[in-house]
Amino acid sequence: MPTSPLSTAQAARAAIASRLDEIRRDAGLTGLELAQRCGWHKSKASRIARAKTAPSDADIRAWCRVCEADEQAADLIAASRTAESMYVQWRQLHRDGMRRVHEKTLPQYQCTRHFRVYASNVVPGMLQTADYATGLLRSITDFQGTPDGVAEAVEARLNRSRVVNEGDHRFALLLEEAVLYYRVTDERAMSGQLRHLLEIMSRPNVSLGVIPFTARRTVWPLEAFYAFDEDQVAVETLTAEINIKAPGEIRTYLRAFAELSQIAVHGRGARERITKAMESLG
Repeated sequence: MPTSPLSTAQAARAAIASRLDEIRRDAGLTGLELAQRCGWHKSKASRIARAKTAPSDADIRAWCRVCEADEQAADLIAASRTAESMYVQWRQLHRDGMRRVHEKTLPQYQCTRHFRVYASNVVPGMLQTADYATGLLRSITDFQGTPDGVAEAVEARLNRSRVVNEGDHRFALLLEEAVLYYRVTDERAMSGQLRHLLEIMSRPNVSLGVIPFTARRTVWPLEAFYAFDEDQVAVETLTAEINIKAPGEIRTYLRAFAELSQIAVHGRGARERITKAMESLG
């Protein structure tokens, strides 16, 4: 089962650090000697080699140059950039508001044929109504202290969600039953959102399952994650989005999704739980 969603990013960074340290050893240099030749503080080489500090492009070029391994710099820089893109803080993604992140991911949504989504906290973005999305994105903006662009972000989110109704896309979505009760917006918007779930689950390209409160867990509740075909898994934490592309870890998340599907209820069982949640709103 997935352990930490940070594992892929950490492993990628550690692999780069290990390779740099190997290049230093092959050159017959100590860490102190390398730092001195690069004009760095004496501890910098050690921090990079232990993956405590992520090297910049310039750091990698300097490291390879003093070790007479210039030919390896380009590949290491590319690998380092990929590792950094795996873990992106929400504040960084939302620094100009949330509209751009929706627009940036639109091509990926359009190209994905099979979506597998597990939601443990809120209704997945592709299923959100305008009112629900407005309440949720307003809370996120206020909490993060990022620029107010909620209206534009909601419009961009709804535009991205058109993939549910257009093109050749299949959606398998799993919601923890608690998601149906979390009041991330007002009662009117919550009621409308739940009605929308009932409507959209009737689409032939949508499979919606609800994991009951009382289900015997074979997989514990996890962070929300989105699987895009077999190419990438995006894991959402409080502070960041983790983009997983390592085949082994993707397979692990897909295995978790398959096992969670087994304990979820679909069809009539899912409708009953959504209807019960609606009735609780009064």
